[in-house]
Formats: sequence, structure tokens, C-alpha cells
Amino acid sequence: MARRFFLSVSSSLLKINPAAKCTGLRGTKRLYGTTTRRIADSLNNGRAALLLGLPVLSALSYEAFCRFHASALVCALEKDEILEQADYLYSCAETEKLYELLVKYKDSDEAEFLWRLARASRELSFLPDTDPQRKTQLTSEAFEFVKRALERDDTNFAVHKWYAICLSDIGESQGVKAKIGNSFIIREHLEKAIQLNPKDPTSLHILGYWCFAFAELPWYQRKVAAVIFESPPTSTFEEALEFFLKAEEVDPNFYSKNLLMLGKTYMAMKDDQNALLWLTKAKDYPAHTPEDKQVHTVPVGFLVGGAAPPPQRIYLRMCSAGP
Repeated sequence: MARRFFLSVSSSLLKINPAAKCTGLRGTKRLYGTTTRRIADSLNNGRAALLLGLPVLSALSYEAFCRFHASALVCALEKDEILEQADYLYSCAETEKLYELLVKYKDSDEAEFLWRLARASRELSFLPDTDPQRKTQLTSEAFEFVKRALERDDTNFAVHKWYAICLSDIGESQGVKAKIGNSFIIREHLEKAIQLNPKDPTSLHILGYWCFAFAELPWYQRKVAAVIFESPPTSTFEEALEFFLKAEEVDPNFYSKNLLMLGKTYMAMKDDQNALLWLTKAKDYPAHTPEDKQVHTVPVGFLVGGAAPPPQRIYLRMCSAGP
């Protein structure tokens, strides 16, 4: 689950500031006034012949013109306000309210609504009290929403990021062959997301997670992958580390699991000193979400001589839910 790091200005400002909704209309009137002045100037300058073929706005048509633009402005304001509310609810982990807000727009053609609805559906599926049947439905629903978002706008980094995440979720129920096959597509979309927005730390984190997963793949699973695919996906801990560090560079301490995965990656690379440093940071991270609380259960004492489960077991227990 990606970190909730969206910053939002209270949408109530739009409600208590009537001037905000009038700005566009004032602009429209200024535009109309400028146009009429230009027509008058042209007539005065002897250029009337150039205007003979142009329809002159009557009072009635001008009124309709203003109503149309006012309606478009209100729709734009409402869209921005809804998206702002959605991002605020996401940042506060108000998953059910977020879903209720956005599901009303499930038939929208707006990519900005659709990818957020996919995100909300996925988040709802991960709530502890979501029953298995509902979880499956929400997972499938999330992928359908983000597929439509991709069809509407393939230049949006968030669409590519959430397409990769939702495709990964779908693969969990499709068997090993589908999961490995999907992994190629997942990486492509994560790389596209980073290309479109190199400053998004969650895309960098997830790609690092992808690299870590294939770097630590057990030998027997590598054998299975090699049988199914001539060139199965591969990676290294060094590559995973690069993405985790880059995410931290873009936005320090943005996500408890990025700190955890830095510690895990250094562990895998036999760098106990750096592993202890990052695992301690993960342990000290304020617990705002269930994920943060989960990260806090990671034992770090084994790096300084204490007893603890094997690293593989920690990884499976702590990271199986994914970013």
C-alpha cells in the first residue's frame, strides 16, 4: 500500500469564498467587453469589411454564452473539490469514506477519478474486516477502473503506477505463470510512471520492491520460471537498493516500509551496520497506519547479537501485503 503523503488545502475554502466561483464569470465579461471594443475599433479604423461575415453576439446569445461558461466553471470547481477531498481522505486513511465519495463516479470518463477509485477499491479490499468474497470483487473492480483510466490517459504517471499495483494484485489468484508473465508488464508500467514523474517516491519504492522480490527468489522458483519463460525476470539486491535510496532521496522518511526494505536489502547484502541503521529508523517511525504498526513488530536485536527469526521469515511476515 502506497504511502499517504498527499497534502491538501481544506475544500471548505471554496464553499466560504463566493468570489472563487465568480472569477470565471468576471473573466468572461472582460473577454466579451474586449471583443466588442475590438469590433468597434475595427469599424472606426475602416476595417468593417473584415467583420461582415462574423455573427454579432446578441444579448440573448451572450446570456447563453455566459451560462454555458458558468456551468463549465462550476463543473471544473466541483471536480477539483472532489479530487481534493479524495486525496485528503486518502491521506487520513479514511478508506470507507473515500470509496463512498468516489464510487458515485464509477461511470466517469475522467482518468483522475478512475485511478483514484481504483486506489480506493484496492485499499478497501485490504481492510481487516473485508470478507474474502468482497476482497476478490474489489480487487477485480480496482483493476477494471484503472484499465479504463489507462485507456483515457496514458500520460498520467499515477495511472501507470496504480495499473502496476492492481495488476500485481490480480496475479495473486492467477497462478505462477500468470504472476511471472504479469511481472514484465508491471515493471514496464512502473518505469513509465517514473519516466513521467521522477519525483514520485512511491513508484521508486515499488520498483525497488519488485527488484528485491526477484533478487531473493528461491532457486527452485527460478527453475520453475526458467521452464515457463526462456528469459524470466531477474534483478539484484544492488538494483533494489538503488531504487529504495532514490525514493528516500526524493522524499526522506516518506514511508515506513521503504525504511524497512532498505534494512532488509542491506541485510541481504551482508551489510549489518547499514541494516541496523535503517531497521532502527523503521522501528522508530511514528505509527499512523496499520502498516506502520506492522513494521514496528520487526525485531532488530538479532543484528547486535539477540535472537530473532530468520530474515526470510521476517520478510514474508512483514512485506507480503506489498506496497
